[in-house]
Amino acid sequence: MAHSKAVGGMLPGDHAYVAYDTDAERDAIMAAYVRDGLRAGHAVIRLVDSAPGGPAAARPPAGTGGDDDGDVIVLPADIGLTGTGLADAIGAATRGGRTGVRLTAEASPSPRGWPGTEAFAAFEAALHRAATAPGSRVMALCLFDRRWFGAAHLRMLDGRHGVRVRADDLFDDGVLTITPLFAPPGLRLSGAIDESTLPALVAALRDYDLRAGPGDAHLCLDLARLDFCDLDGLRTLIEANRTSAVLDRQVILRAIPGCVELMLRASGWETAPGVVREAAL
Repeated sequence: MAHSKAVGGMLPGDHAYVAYDTDAERDAIMAAYVRDGLRAGHAVIRLVDSAPGGPAAARPPAGTGGDDDGDVIVLPADIGLTGTGLADAIGAATRGGRTGVRLTAEASPSPRGWPGTEAFAAFEAALHRAATAPGSRVMALCLFDRRWFGAAHLRMLDGRHGVRVRADDLFDDGVLTITPLFAPPGLRLSGAIDESTLPALVAALRDYDLRAGPGDAHLCLDLARLDFCDLDGLRTLIEANRTSAVLDRQVILRAIPGCVELMLRASGWETAPGVVREAAL
């Protein structure tokens, strides 16, 4: 079974995948993967089902902060099924002094075949060999739209990859961890909200507001892993709708821990307007 890590923690030798729920989740993970690669001096090879005009350099995905300097290369995905084609492409990408190679392939849906088919197995095997060869400086990330695959397919995906990746944490100081949510959109808060971590929470809520798209009218705050929250922190959570620039925003407090539930009742904020409370199961 694949183990989980943040995309920013990927290393050479990793053959990873993400089964994403929304386009926003895919874009966030891809942008981080490519951006980190360019900053590290890696070449990025994007394997796609059709590459008009043949092999070509392409601009990095939005949000990577990179320039079109040939470090991001688009190649047809079937190069992975043509003998030494993938190995040759990796060799060519590293001849310019690049310190590593990052492969990525989108397969949702794909004419290369779905989990359980020979074409799918052959393609994934080629990526696996490239990433895990002795002394490899290659990592590979496969992207799958979860909406296209059933439970049995997802189990096959997990079995074909050594790593399952997620989006990077927005903040983690060892006391509070703030992780993006995509379905529904929002934030997961783990650890403690106190005087030391409140500024990070305020900043994360502000940044979320700036990134909010048309479908992000509501904000889900998952509190299941929250161990402590002081009064100022609680006020910040329940006022996240009032301080937002998004009109008629509803704040969903999901999986409210007992300590926060008691504070809501004691403060009289349990009926705050614009806040929906979902108790922990």
